Amino acid sequence: MKKIVLLCAAGMSTSALVNKMKAYAKEAGYEYDISAHPVAEATTFAADADCVLLGPQVRFNVDSVKAKLPGKPVEAIDMRAYGMMDGAKVVETARKMMGEA
Repeated sequence: MKKIVLLCAAGMSTSALVNKMKAYAKEAGYEYDISAHPVAEATTFAADADCVLLGPQVRFNVDSVKAKLPGKPVEAIDMRAYGMMDGAKVVETARKMMGEA
């Protein structure tokens, strides 16, 4: 099972998006472990992730997270997809990052 980790300011604001992503993944037949955590705890929760996505509010941390997690695909979530809570779009972005789409 692939692991997708979302990072945000406190790990709280992305919880609604995580739920939408889980619902979409289940409907599409994808088996992913999807969770959200504070960006300050990236090395604790994302060290074994297959894909790391940052909330738009912490997108300025992309380079530092990449440095802490060498070899991991790390990107900021599209601001529109985040604002619309578009779980499907974010899952499909993660799938591309992991080479599955």
